Amino acid sequence: MSLRTVGGTDLWVEEGGKSDGPTLLLMHGLSGTGETWAGLREILTDQWQGRWIIPDMRGHGRSAHCAAYGIGNHAADMAALLEGADNPVVAGHSMGGLVGIMLASGMFGIMPAAVVTVGVKVDWTEDEFAGMAKLISMPVRWFDSAAEARERFVLVTGLKGLVSPDSDLAHTGVTEEDGKWRLAADNRAAAVAYAETRDIYRSARAPVLLAAGEQDRMVSVADLQTLDTAAQLLPGLGHNAHVENPHAFWELIADAAGGAK
Repeated sequence: MSLRTVGGTDLWVEEGGKSDGPTLLLMHGLSGTGETWAGLREILTDQWQGRWIIPDMRGHGRSAHCAAYGIGNHAADMAALLEGADNPVVAGHSMGGLVGIMLASGMFGIMPAAVVTVGVKVDWTEDEFAGMAKLISMPVRWFDSAAEARERFVLVTGLKGLVSPDSDLAHTGVTEEDGKWRLAADNRAAAVAYAETRDIYRSARAPVLLAAGEQDRMVSVADLQTLDTAAQLLPGLGHNAHVENPHAFWELIADAAGGAK
């Protein structure tokens, strides 16, 4: 694990696996951190026959805040992390999945062999846009203790009941300044909501696998099937399907990677 300067922004990046095989990049969702992939990381140790990369994306977790959070900024960061990788497989949750689809356009200097996504939101309502605008303009909320901040992190990421506030994941989602605690994510990172998912999907030139949990309140398989009728349902799972059942998401990656060979 280390900090890497990418496009002038310090990103926290964890890497593992074997240097002589295919590369897999895992990208978390809005307000999350790379630690959301902890369950899958354990599977990769045994199953992935190459290198894997798990970053905290700009403005999240242990990575630095910056001035711009457009979906293209994230895609450029991720493309830089994949420099030198031939036909990488990229996988992402929600925001991270949309970044992966954008990488599939080829416009960022790489062409994934396959893109695997879960929980990518297709359309936003006016009320949802208003909620995101409110979040972007909201001042930082400070907490008197790390425990309070971690409780808040678990709540805002939709992980309450799935992840303990004392978990490693919750610890990566908060930060301390002058004896006070806050969520590590920059509220302005919610600007990714203004990306047009349908346009981005139409630009993809690599295979894209779309999936959603059966109980996902953000996006349904029916929504995803307006983009691709082959979009897959993950039975019994919610928006954070990759956390709830890492093995189910791994099977999607394994299938996509096998088909890309």
